[in-house]
Formats: sequence, structure tokens, C-alpha cells
Amino acid sequence: MSLQEQLTADMKEAMKARQVERLGTIRQLRSAIKNKEIELGQQLDDSAVISVISTQVKQRREAAQMYRDNQRPELADKEETELKILQGYLPAQLGEDDLKGIIAAVIAEVGATSVKEIGKVMPVVMARTKGAADGKLVNQLVRDLLAG
Repeated sequence: MSLQEQLTADMKEAMKARQVERLGTIRQLRSAIKNKEIELGQQLDDSAVISVISTQVKQRREAAQMYRDNQRPELADKEETELKILQGYLPAQLGEDDLKGIIAAVIAEVGATSVKEIGKVMPVVMARTKGAADGKLVNQLVRDLLAG
């Protein structure tokens, strides 16, 4: 079953169970996927859908942080609830140790020696992790390994 078929099935299930937050989040996600399909002019495969989900997760995370910074905990809680629902559709996230191993291998392959060469390392690492790692965390780990 493809990810889009899973989303459709989960949406129907949420409707039947009257899970309002879950239903709303899945509808927003399906809308974002549909907009991306229209933009590209083709059906999205699972890797492209994961990319859209990752973007949605990042937006929810940033919105929740912004709401927390502006003393709006009720809105931040809503965003975090949606974030948890969306994360259920992403592949399991890699741990920091696993990421460090991947990053060290890429640094050795590329031959990067300083932080200035982060532009050579990041695209290769992100391609290998494909939605299984947060970009900010990867960036921080790459900087740490190149600096140290």
C-alpha cells in the first residue's frame, strides 16, 4: 500500500472514529500533496510524499516554537498534536550516533577538511538519510565534525 493510499484509509478511519484533530491534519497533508502534484504536473511517488510530509513537520515545529515564544501555549499544543500525527507517516528517525557514522563516511568520501566545505557534505548526507533525519540536526553534527 502506498503512502497516499494509507493516508486515504486513515482519513476514512478518522472520520468514522470522529477524531477531529487527526482528520484535519490528514486533510491538510493530502491538500499539500495535491498542491505539489499540481505544481509538478505528475503523481508523487512515496519518496516525494515523504518530502512533503517532512516539510509539513518542519512547519509545525517552527509554528509551535513561535507560539511558545509568544505565550500562546494552547496554539503550540495544537501544532504539536498535528506534528505527532504527521511524524507517524515518516520513516523512523535516525539516532545521533547513526548520523555521526553516516556523516563521517561522507566527509571521508568527499575529502572535506573545514567548515567552509559544508556545502559539499550536506547534499550527500541529506540524500542518504532521505527524510530519516532532521536537517538542522544534520547541519549541526556536520559542523561539529568538521570543526573538531
